[in-house]
Amino acid sequence: MSAATPMEILIPASNEAALIGGCLSALAASAPPPGPVGVTVIANGCHDATAARARRFSQAFAKKGWRLRVIELAQGSKIAALNAGEAGLPPGAIRVYLDADVTVSPRLIAGLHAALDRPGALYASGRPRITGRGRVARAYARLWARLPFMRHGVPGCGVFAVNARGRGRWGRFPDLISDDGFVRLQFRPEERCDVPATYDWPVAEGWRALVRVRRRQDAGMRELAVRHPEIMSREDKPPLGASGAARLALRDPLGFAVYGAVALGVRLRPAGRGWSRGR
Repeated sequence: MSAATPMEILIPASNEAALIGGCLSALAASAPPPGPVGVTVIANGCHDATAARARRFSQAFAKKGWRLRVIELAQGSKIAALNAGEAGLPPGAIRVYLDADVTVSPRLIAGLHAALDRPGALYASGRPRITGRGRVARAYARLWARLPFMRHGVPGCGVFAVNARGRGRWGRFPDLISDDGFVRLQFRPEERCDVPATYDWPVAEGWRALVRVRRRQDAGMRELAVRHPEIMSREDKPPLGASGAARLALRDPLGFAVYGAVALGVRLRPAGRGWSRGR
């Protein structure tokens, strides 16, 4: 019998001391996939206790037979963090890219392994439960979760994974705003696997923060279209259309109003190049 495929989970984290514990606690409570598992937290540009709090989980992961690494980088860059975290990883491993503010459900990690431990180049993610704190954030999250792209695609917001054949489709992560969009569009829609396990993914808090993050998301997709036009044909976002927008407005007037106000705010001011998490 061949050895089980290893899995490596990479978590870039910049000043996430308040949230890294929840992320790692959920991982430590996960049903284990077959084969060895490594977890790497890349604390980048931190001025808080992100790295120290991550290291507290060494024993919890050791009890599961998982390995925990914590890397500290002076530069605050998600792309640099991803490239540093991947250095030296087993070439045949399934790779999971996880945001530090995400909490996975117990079945997600094993589900990703099962979906990707097959021939061919594959991409996978779970089903996001979009959450928000405060009335504005909750209304925005509620509406966003009802958009066709979120309901019918494999968006990979906050967590996505690829197998070794899939990871071979690109080299080092390029310096792009939308690392998740870049990876997702390396794969055709039929190569993207929807794993029926959930994870919690929070949106930014407050109208200004939502505008800032949404502006950056839109800029990221425009940048991909300019720098990597060859992958844009793999986009499969279903259109909302006028009738779809009308149904959303009738079903959730407050959510629709908040979502529209954020969209208007984005149009009124162009995006900057810097990273923003909006919290």
